Amino acid sequence: MAKIVTLNPDALGAPKGAYSRAMRAQASEFLFIAGMASADSEGNVVAARDFDGQCRQVFENIEGALRAAGADWRNVVQFTSYLVDKADIPTFAAWRHHHFPAMFPNRSYPPNTLLIVNGLAHDDFRVEVQAIAAL
Repeated sequence: MAKIVTLNPDALGAPKGAYSRAMRAQASEFLFIAGMASADSEGNVVAARDFDGQCRQVFENIEGALRAAGADWRNVVQFTSYLVDKADIPTFAAWRHHHFPAMFPNRSYPPNTLLIVNGLAHDDFRVEVQAIAAL
């Protein structure tokens, strides 16, 4: 299993949410997970008008990719998150704050880059998350 160390140097200040400033990973392989949106296995949009429901489906999709590689949340070393509406930032932060402690019980949250974009692959998608895992 990969050796992963969370880094939150004092010089950078404490993270303002459920993420770390950096992670150091020593691994034999890396898993690159494409951006996951709120779609089921047949490509149908899930929770079109429900941001929390979309977050739930997005992270379930990431978890499915992790499991397919024999990994779990402990292996994740990076997230890149895409939102189509800046107004959703507090809701996204609240969702992560509520759910991440169960996903990452040691509170070793992966670094996250958050981008606001003009749109995603389907007009009903409001959030997409890409992940990198160290195996």
